[in-house]
Amino acid sequence: MAVVRLLLILGLGAIGVALLLALVTRDRRYLRFVVWVAKFLAVAFALVVAWFVFDHLRR
Repeated sequence: MAVVRLLLILGLGAIGVALLLALVTRDRRYLRFVVWVAKFLAVAFALVVAWFVFDHLRR
């Protein structure tokens, strides 16, 4: 569970920093990075939810 929280905190931090850099530099590469990290977090979240559901149904 701690790993999930760490991934969430680091992912949201990376998104925040990239958005700030995108606003300051007006470089679209940072926005593509934000989309990539958001997709990664969505997939990771879906896997964790599936794992919890599987574990709950197994009991």
